[in-house]
Amino acid sequence: MSGRAITLEVLTILSSFSTLLCCALPAALVSVGAGAALASVVTSVPQLVWLSEHKIPLFAFAGVTLLLAGVSAYRNRNAPCPADPIQAKSCMRLRRWSARIFYFSAAMYVIGFFFAFLLSRLV
Repeated sequence: MSGRAITLEVLTILSSFSTLLCCALPAALVSVGAGAALASVVTSVPQLVWLSEHKIPLFAFAGVTLLLAGVSAYRNRNAPCPADPIQAKSCMRLRRWSARIFYFSAAMYVIGFFFAFLLSRLV
């Protein structure tokens, strides 16, 4: 797996996780009656307010990185692994982990998107 693909996966998971922090975490805390806990978290980590204020660019960046990671994973799904059995096993393990990371990131993105944009329209 190339360094570029690993960097893309790291960016994908971090950007997807930030969508959860900006939108899903505050909504979840308030919905379970933990508004005081949310106020404490925002006081301790004021960057959450900045993330929430810039949620459209945040979701756009996360979506683009998720799309690029998906395209990269799809294109490399049948790429040959080394002939050496140990390296081939490592290659296949990395490929499985890459798929897991992608699906986990996509799930986080969808959850964050739901809380940021759809839940307010349903209520």
